[in-house]
Amino acid sequence: MDAQAHPTKTTLPGIGIRYDLVTRSGKHVSVVAHNDGRRFLGFHKPEDDDECQASVPLGRGEAAALAQLLVPQRIDPVRGEMEIDLVTEHIPVTAMSPYSGRTLGDTQARSRTGASIVAVLRRTGATPSPTPDFRFATGDTLVVVGTREGVDAVADLIAGG
Repeated sequence: MDAQAHPTKTTLPGIGIRYDLVTRSGKHVSVVAHNDGRRFLGFHKPEDDDECQASVPLGRGEAAALAQLLVPQRIDPVRGEMEIDLVTEHIPVTAMSPYSGRTLGDTQARSRTGASIVAVLRRTGATPSPTPDFRFATGDTLVVVGTREGVDAVADLIAGG
């Protein structure tokens, strides 16, 4: 990997974090991760990194889908009479989520989507195999495993879509 492939990180007080990447061909690409969970993909002029040529707002599900397309985190297919491709994804619980402060059981995620929340990552540690009475908090990251469609449905459910 060449030196240009390493993104830089800039804290934007009151907004979030901006990640900048200069591609091998000299293109400038940024991702602004807002504190409220919104994401913006930006493209800049090589001679002026502050002059944005285009910006694309991405919802949580769209950002997760784009990340999955760029760097898929696939689990080996489950073998049996048929193959099932499973994916794993990290889904944030934001202050805007209808499930912040509510329990895993309240989501009925597995029965509604077919995907499983297999762990919850919190600043203070991880909770593998959370029980239905586990209470989500803003800032938690859910580790979800399922089909692409099921995981996307959990992302939409947690986001309130």
